[in-house]
Amino acid sequence: MSLRSYKVVIKQLKHSLCCWKLTAKSANGLNALHLTSKEGHIKIVEELLSRGANIEAATKKGNTALHIASLAGHLNIVSLLVENKAKVNVQAQFGFTPLYMAAQEGHSEVVKYLLSNGASQGLATQDGFTPLAVALQQGNERVVSVLLEHDSKGKVKLPALHIAAKKDDMRSANLLLQNEQNDVNGETKSGFTPLHIAAHYGNINVATLLISKGADVNFRAKNNITPLHVASRWGKDKMVTLLLDNKAVIDEKTRDGLSPLHCSARSGHEMVVDTLLERGAPKSSTTKNGLTPLHMAAQGDHMDCARLLLYHKAPVDDVTVDYLTPLHVAGHCGNVKTAKLLLDRKCNPNARALNGFTPLHIACKKNRIKVVELLLKYGASIQATTESGLTPLHVASFMGHMNIVISLIQNNASPDHPTVRGETSLHLAARANQTDIIRILLRNGATVDARAREQQTPLHIAARLGNVDNVTLLLQHGANADAVTKDLYTPLHIAAKEGNEEVASVLLDHGASHGLTTKKGFTPLHIAAKYGNIKVASLLLQKGANPDVQGKNGLTPLHVATHYNHSNVAFLLLDHKASPHCTAKNGYTPLHIAAKKNQMDIATTLLEFNADPNAESKNGFTPLHLAAQEGHTDMVSLLLEHKSNVGAKAHNGLTPMHLAAQEDKVNVAEVLVKYGSEIDPQTKAGYTPLHTSCHFGQINMVRFLLEHEASVSATTKLGYTPLHQAAQQGHVQVVNLLLKNKASPNAVSNNGQTALSIAQRLGYISVVDTLAGVTEVTETIPTAEDKYKVVSPETMQETLLSDSEDEGGRSSVRSSEFRTSWLSELSSFGEDTISLERGESSSPLDTSYEGMKEFQFRHPVTDDQRRRIKSEISTAMRYPSYLQRDPDYESEMQYFRGDTLSPSSREKGTSRGDSVFGADYSTLERMDQSNSQSDVHIRSVDASTSELDFTDDFDDSMKKRESATLPFSEDFYLRKSVRAYGKEGVKIYPGSGYKSYPDKPSLSNAVSYSVEGIDLNDQFKFLPDDSVERRKASQGSSQDFMEREVMTQSFATYSQSAPDTRLSPGAPKKDMKCSSYSGSSFNTSFDPDNVAIERTPTYSGFLISFMVDARGGALRGRRHSGVRIIIPPRKASMPTRVTCRLITKEKLNHPLPLNEGEALASRILEMGPVGTKFLG
Repeated sequence: MSLRSYKVVIKQLKHSLCCWKLTAKSANGLNALHLTSKEGHIKIVEELLSRGANIEAATKKGNTALHIASLAGHLNIVSLLVENKAKVNVQAQFGFTPLYMAAQEGHSEVVKYLLSNGASQGLATQDGFTPLAVALQQGNERVVSVLLEHDSKGKVKLPALHIAAKKDDMRSANLLLQNEQNDVNGETKSGFTPLHIAAHYGNINVATLLISKGADVNFRAKNNITPLHVASRWGKDKMVTLLLDNKAVIDEKTRDGLSPLHCSARSGHEMVVDTLLERGAPKSSTTKNGLTPLHMAAQGDHMDCARLLLYHKAPVDDVTVDYLTPLHVAGHCGNVKTAKLLLDRKCNPNARALNGFTPLHIACKKNRIKVVELLLKYGASIQATTESGLTPLHVASFMGHMNIVISLIQNNASPDHPTVRGETSLHLAARANQTDIIRILLRNGATVDARAREQQTPLHIAARLGNVDNVTLLLQHGANADAVTKDLYTPLHIAAKEGNEEVASVLLDHGASHGLTTKKGFTPLHIAAKYGNIKVASLLLQKGANPDVQGKNGLTPLHVATHYNHSNVAFLLLDHKASPHCTAKNGYTPLHIAAKKNQMDIATTLLEFNADPNAESKNGFTPLHLAAQEGHTDMVSLLLEHKSNVGAKAHNGLTPMHLAAQEDKVNVAEVLVKYGSEIDPQTKAGYTPLHTSCHFGQINMVRFLLEHEASVSATTKLGYTPLHQAAQQGHVQVVNLLLKNKASPNAVSNNGQTALSIAQRLGYISVVDTLAGVTEVTETIPTAEDKYKVVSPETMQETLLSDSEDEGGRSSVRSSEFRTSWLSELSSFGEDTISLERGESSSPLDTSYEGMKEFQFRHPVTDDQRRRIKSEISTAMRYPSYLQRDPDYESEMQYFRGDTLSPSSREKGTSRGDSVFGADYSTLERMDQSNSQSDVHIRSVDASTSELDFTDDFDDSMKKRESATLPFSEDFYLRKSVRAYGKEGVKIYPGSGYKSYPDKPSLSNAVSYSVEGIDLNDQFKFLPDDSVERRKASQGSSQDFMEREVMTQSFATYSQSAPDTRLSPGAPKKDMKCSSYSGSSFNTSFDPDNVAIERTPTYSGFLISFMVDARGGALRGRRHSGVRIIIPPRKASMPTRVTCRLITKEKLNHPLPLNEGEALASRILEMGPVGTKFLG
């Protein structure tokens, strides 16, 4: 049609008086819409449709406009018709569809569009031809490709040749291969070739065609999967033969180390196993985790496969990297038939795996009663012990497997056999809250008061866990209610700590004494007060407990409750006649503690109960002194309102104003002045508050005192003015402020020194410059041998109190709360001794070295450190660690790496198999059983690993066949985490008291020690399955992560590794302060002589290092405040790195291994705090 004619038609259609009828038809039934669709006149079609033309009108042969446009290949017309609701699957005469017509004529784009809009290629003509069949007949390769690629119903479409391979469609495959663009080794996103697909389905015809066209029979997909692996996994024996005949490598391994024989043995395809063995497959081939084909057969309980392997001389006792034999695996999975076969072939029934687990231990843990009976019948040792001393009865008792416990006892298992910790099966049953097991053990003669290493009884454990039924049961069987541990803790002490009121009540009803004290002299009431357990405290008081009983250092329960700010317990004690006047060993009343800790509610109540606001400690300090020093303005006001003496002097003459001055607490000073405090009171040594504030550089307080007319010329007994003190300490701003307020720079001390001379001797350049222009007095220049002795004002030197129950143990108390004195400082001072001259103190922090002015300048107020340590009361009631944490039975009951009992893993729905039971047995596992038949997917597991997922009739039958023999649930095998780690892996080694860390620390023979990857700190978590938590791996493939995980847990692998310089949970970087006289900086991640904060923590104690040279070095722990390491000057002949690690004696089972050039410290000059023990 010419352009002019085209325009005329459009004009006529739009003319309102046009009488032309849209329904007019030709002799063949063609109307205007049919004709314009055939010719491709899009504008006319649009106009006709807008005028109401019937889009479904058919010719005499049943063809609609869509049929005609598809036949003609007019994609724009087809698209317009479909958008206007034309039916895409309408069938004309003889069953022709628009899709069929487009396919017949080779219009691939039309075919693709129709398929994407719901056209069905399953609709055939009356003679059975489908669109694919007519495309093949016409040789339309492009249309064939489009149809095949749309034939997959999966989320990710496979290429046409792969679909042809799946369908065993020889014609399509042959046609597609005629096009050079279709590579016979073309890959999916997962790296699988058409031959992999054909191997999976056993399609011999297509496989033969592909091989003849040059398909690589050893092509490695991702994870190094070959077609032979696939055929072996799915039991396609003929395909295996075809591949082997075409030179497939029979011992090719996947990235996990799986051979085709592993795949077939794991899946129980005995015919394939036989074929592979006959063709020379290595029967002892191992995966990266040491798995042999026999292990695989044992896991799946494929007895015929196992028999074939044994017939071909496969070793019956081969072990994995975790020392698991096939019998261990069969025991784990409960596969009795395979276990019997192995035992008949003389395998070792007492073989020891990781941690010393025998097959009997494993069967007991997994509740495999029939395997247990079989093993006992074949001579398995019933008293075999693991490395930690666990017998099978210990394991079964802990796991709560009643039938197995009964069976073991009937076979003469001893219920009183101890572990290395001295714990019996009854202890473990109590730890796991296994009431029925406790009852069975007691009925069969278990000792009810059996003692563990720390003298714990099962009753102690049950009391800690708060299990009233277990406590009652043990007491009914004669348990001693007052049994004591090595620290003299009774079950009642433990119940008081845990707040288990019901347990405490049961114990008291059975005669437990509430007056017994621990080794340190504390009663259950002390402990209840410390932890704020008011219900237990109330119960004890109702039962007659003494509210004023004194424990260590004279502390009463009211002292303890006050310190920990448990106001409800404090009020309860006061209501039960507890005395607010009781004093501790250092003279502190509860009000002293409340004032220092700013416990306003408790202080108010104590005052209401007539507590003395002017009570003096042993050194003469009142609560007001403590409140002023800490800067608690409200507390100071409260005390003064209750007639506290604003000018009270301690034995050394310190007033609250002095303490406010040294701490720069201006707000407190204002309140003190308001209530009549003197501005210039003097201590015994003659120091005024102005002296004190100048000494400590507290410029705000200096300004306040000067504004209130403090004397700038006041002198101490040694003749020092405030200006002398400021110059001595190098506080140039204070010096300037004093000079502006008419302080005399010419004042001379008793030994003839001016402020200028002091600054010159100490090297304070800025101070010298300031004073040089105003000082007129000169002094005799001292000789080089003379050393200046620093003088300091008095400070609060209170004797420290501690309610620590475990001083030699491992501290769990934050250093910010309580500080413990160290030996040298406690021995350096008497009750009222004043260290007037810095050099006279024996404390390392108070020693002035002439050559260390730089260090003094950086820390001019070192007395402040001593003063803070001296001034605080430590009420850190450290609970013995063995009463807080359970032994790490989770690690001890692991018999392969990754085995865990952690309940959190089940809650999170995560699971990963490590080593044997979670190894990637087949990288072609089915992932989604919900898809329809004849469905193929490529599903990505992570950035580097993909899985091929097939579901068809064969899969359904295989699922039914294998469901009865899978050692885990089907869901377990289908999880991505079992087949591949993906982006997440095992979360190992959460440190005690910390959130989980992302990585397990590498083992280092210099600073870190572990036994076979056992976590010695993890908390007590158990589940009767093999689920584990997973952690994120930022990069690398899943298998790379598995390799790292396996290697990391092998001590031998890293036996020569370099020292680990990472921080541990015991001492995060922010809680360590490290310095060296060689200039090492403080708290910097970039300091080469310190430890980077971003490094992964180790799992116990602390670990840090620092450099020293001839000038010496020092380290002070702030988390463990009593730990100090000091290397004196001239003791290191060369630059030396000192690596420090704090560990408890119980964790040091073996000597620490050392690298070349390393040595352990062999001489300890001084240990502190009191009670600390040298572990060497």
